[in-house]
Amino acid sequence: MQIYQVIAEAIAKPPIPHEPARQSLKAWAMYCLRDRGFKVVYAQNADFAIEPKGSNKLYFKVTDNPVDLDPKLGWVVWDSHTQTASLVTPQTDD
Repeated sequence: MQIYQVIAEAIAKPPIPHEPARQSLKAWAMYCLRDRGFKVVYAQNADFAIEPKGSNKLYFKVTDNPVDLDPKLGWVVWDSHTQTASLVTPQTDD
């Protein structure tokens, strides 16, 4: 899905670097996506959601420990060794 490519690029090439001592991964990821024009909103069972125009919300969580990730959600994963973030897309049933 093309929207996930845009989201992955926003995370991989952020407008500001993530500095764990200064901001949370969640706040940083939300900032990066808002900077790219996404409408980032509250999500009850996730860290945040994106509301694409004419589509259902996309739900995301953030982590720095990519073990046992819920396959129904998108994940922003921080790798502290390489100091980079990546996107894990949700698995779909189709």
